[in-house]
Amino acid sequence: MSLFSSMRDRFRASSGNFATIDAAKAAPPPSPLAPVDLTDAAQVTGVMEIAARIGEILICAGTANSDARAQIHLVASSYGLHYCHVDIVMNTITIHTAIGTGESRRNLHVFRVAPSLTVDFSRLSAVDRLIRSIHQGTTPPAQAEKRLDEINAMGPPYPRWQVLLGWGVMGGTFAVMLGGDALVGVISFLVSVLIMGINMWLANYRLPPFYQNVTGGFIAVVPAAILYNVAAGYGINFSPSQIISSGIIVLVAGLTLVQCLVDGITRAPVTSAARFFEAIMSTGAIIGGVGVGIQFSSWLGFSLPPLATIAPPVYHHVPLLIACGSIGSAAFALACGASRIEVLVSGATAAAGMVFYYFVVIPFGVTSVIACGIAAVAVGLAGGLLSRRYMMPPLITMIVGYTPMLPGLSLYRGMYATLNEQMITGFSNLAKALAITGALAAGVVLGERVARRLRRPKYFRPYSAFKRLGRYSFRRAARLTQRAPRIPRVPLSPFAPRVNRPVLPPKLGPKKPSKSAESSAATATPPPSAPKEPK
Repeated sequence: MSLFSSMRDRFRASSGNFATIDAAKAAPPPSPLAPVDLTDAAQVTGVMEIAARIGEILICAGTANSDARAQIHLVASSYGLHYCHVDIVMNTITIHTAIGTGESRRNLHVFRVAPSLTVDFSRLSAVDRLIRSIHQGTTPPAQAEKRLDEINAMGPPYPRWQVLLGWGVMGGTFAVMLGGDALVGVISFLVSVLIMGINMWLANYRLPPFYQNVTGGFIAVVPAAILYNVAAGYGINFSPSQIISSGIIVLVAGLTLVQCLVDGITRAPVTSAARFFEAIMSTGAIIGGVGVGIQFSSWLGFSLPPLATIAPPVYHHVPLLIACGSIGSAAFALACGASRIEVLVSGATAAAGMVFYYFVVIPFGVTSVIACGIAAVAVGLAGGLLSRRYMMPPLITMIVGYTPMLPGLSLYRGMYATLNEQMITGFSNLAKALAITGALAAGVVLGERVARRLRRPKYFRPYSAFKRLGRYSFRRAARLTQRAPRIPRVPLSPFAPRVNRPVLPPKLGPKKPSKSAESSAATATPPPSAPKEPK
């Protein structure tokens, strides 16, 4: 990690406070010379392979197709390969270009398949720094390949116990944010650690994520139901729905359910449809696990209480809710491998979104769907500006910032009502959860686009000056010349106006005085009289 942190400090002073996607869409690399031989098929293919490997890491981290495509173009053009075609569909990357002309023309293709989508912020930050260094022109292709090998071989930045601690803090603080007390927070902390610990153990045996989500949903319900009935026997009352909802949020946060809708908004419908179906299947697995847990708890004799009406928050509790949401989001960033500064910035982004949610949107009496969408705009804007200020990928603040607003409670209420033959209530809650997800996606994309417009670098338009120059014709230039009397003219030019012609110099020789000069001289000083002769 010291190598990549030194790279970040090295390029922080030389580059502006903008993201790599801003540089990709604003201007080509600063060097006009190609560092590779564009007529050599081996060197061109090597550049395309580097760009495809970078795009693979971006896609696995959840980057939208349009942004990944732009950054692939940036890497290729930084090495001189300005003319190449990039196509991304789901998890496949295809890059095409042609070299040579005539009979020596050759078509080159690079095809790469990305593995499954996993939220890993450490690799995303490392590849973002690599893209910056390539754009600065300080990383040749051989060194870029070596760094990509190092990024692919990177292990988790934190030990497993620290990752589990982050998941536990996330679950405990979110349970308090949903209205629980200290006891609910402690129980949610333990349940979240148990859920993610078992899922990590199952992942070592290569169990598909579908069954991991089913297991997580089951574990989120059964301990909460057992502890509720045991505590009720001692006269202690708490709401198990907050514990179950926090466990659902912990599971849903790693699915990037919102990111699949971002692809549809940014005009990648095929990828969006495929990812959305995958996210729906994973979410359905969580709901199925919750349903199995509810039935299993009832079979054991530990039934859950009926759903209570959700009361609006009291305003003197709002600062506590904002603090819990911010701490939980920062813990989620830590569990996903973010660095220290990225954890702090992500927590500040989530806090900004919740402040906007409670103090700006909710007082107007709007519904929760509209409130989440408007608050997501603030999350995208604040996260985009803060991420550009601290030289980190904006995707991190986007994913972490809207996590406190994920509809975990709506998913649980919909599943519980459906199992208890309240179909209208159940389907309305499930539809509400889907609507909140879409509103979060639309709002966070809009806010990030506004931040991109505010902090974008100057666009490189080399032909704009020539276009402005072409508006001035020869006749207009001639008219401007005639209106400017200070323009020097050639003496005695036949095209120069007579009023500006210089006066001819006087001829050499005796000069005869004019009559007016003689008369004026006579009146002014009379001539002296001649002396008289003596008689």
